[in-house]
Amino acid sequence: MIVMAGGRRDWLALGVLVLPVLLISVDMTVLGFALPYLSEDLGPTGAEQLWIVDIYSFVLGGLLVLMGTLGDRIGRRKLLLSGAVAFGAASVIAAFATSPLMLIAARALLGVGGATLMPSTLALIRTIFTDPARRRTAIAVWGAGFSGGMALGPVLGGWLLEHFWWGSVFLINVPVMLVLLVAGPLLLPEARDPRPGRFDPLSALLSLAAVLPVVYGIKRFAEHGPDPLAAVSVLAGALFAVVFVRRQRALPDPMLDLVLFRDRRFSASVLTNMLGVFALVGLLFLVPQYLQLVLGLRPLTAALWLLPTTVAGVAGSFAAARLARRVPVPRLIGGGLLAAAAGFAALVALGGHSGLAILVAGMALVGFGVSLSETLTNDLIITAAPPARAGAASAISETGFELGGALGTAVLGSIAAAVYRAGVPASAGETARETLGGAVATAAGLPAGEADALLAAAKEAFVHGVQVSAVAGAVLLAYTGVQALVLLRSGGTGAAPARARHREAAPRG
Repeated sequence: MIVMAGGRRDWLALGVLVLPVLLISVDMTVLGFALPYLSEDLGPTGAEQLWIVDIYSFVLGGLLVLMGTLGDRIGRRKLLLSGAVAFGAASVIAAFATSPLMLIAARALLGVGGATLMPSTLALIRTIFTDPARRRTAIAVWGAGFSGGMALGPVLGGWLLEHFWWGSVFLINVPVMLVLLVAGPLLLPEARDPRPGRFDPLSALLSLAAVLPVVYGIKRFAEHGPDPLAAVSVLAGALFAVVFVRRQRALPDPMLDLVLFRDRRFSASVLTNMLGVFALVGLLFLVPQYLQLVLGLRPLTAALWLLPTTVAGVAGSFAAARLARRVPVPRLIGGGLLAAAAGFAALVALGGHSGLAILVAGMALVGFGVSLSETLTNDLIITAAPPARAGAASAISETGFELGGALGTAVLGSIAAAVYRAGVPASAGETARETLGGAVATAAGLPAGEADALLAAAKEAFVHGVQVSAVAGAVLLAYTGVQALVLLRSGGTGAAPARARHREAAPRG
């Protein structure tokens, strides 16, 4: 039996837990660079290409709640190692896919593996690090791994594609998963709910029926704008969510203990997390287009200019752990989000021919502030829940993250698209008015004078769209910061949910 002491073994275990988080975040961003290469090789249709991109986060978001609860029941280490096997196998299949459908299936399996890894890592941090200060530092390292992976994805993808074939962006997952499978049983304790009650298959199906249609509807809205299928999908998910909630309230052993939300620290932290990610991911959807299509930077160069945002995010995570020893946590969360709001406000000064310094400074503020607040809200989320429900609590946090990211892309992206469309003359044609990339493609077939005029109008319209979205993001983050300060300050210490108060997660060798 391995006893987790307060020494080096704990931090080695944390290093193991950061590995899957790093890879999951890399996989979220690396595919964009490989897409042109694999499209040339596999020849997917437009619809197949969208599914290749979206199926990963679609499945990941839909399964998080189910997998988090499953980890509480069967053991979080067991679920983590099982997920590592699935993630590694899916990576090999994706790397050597010979058809679009094969790659879509592999990406779906990657989503299944990712859904088992994310909540398990955060829940095991709760088990290993019982001291509040050390736990915040551990969560800061965990969050830094996630932020670092999102920035590393484009840079790593660009380098791999210059030296190897497109499948290499998936194959890099395999050695990391092997390290996890070897080191995990040696360094990680097992932890589960000792009295989980009966498993309810209908609740599992209802959780999928509630989350999957909502995620799909939001993504469809982001890609195609408002349409009946997106609206029906979100509405169907909402109706299933109502049925799911009513069933959880009626069961003596619910799959998801809704009493968790009675603790204001928990509910306010989940909401704050979701809104912070909403703003950050929505901005990250627009900024690469600005760098490449407005300023004319190459993809790898654009990715390198985003690295300061990642460095600031890592700094924000570690600053949160250190400052929380001296400054009240609600003030830190509110202050971090207000700093991020200031970063958004700075982006209003972006121009069509310059603005790189403004962009880097504003993005660094956003990265620092959001990362600072999320480190602390994640700590509040997993400590507000009793140890036996740490997996479910982590899964709720991660589901909020996924929904916030999807909503951010949909809402801020749609605001920017609407402003862009209004700024491009109707005579330019529908293709040019849909996206800035479409305007660039249209201009390639025009005489020099007309092409220059179209590109100038399109770039100006896109920058205006980014500016309006930046104002919306600044207002949202300022509101979220004030709301977090009020709700968390008045939330008290909170009590463990009555049904689960007596449970304790039992570490096992």
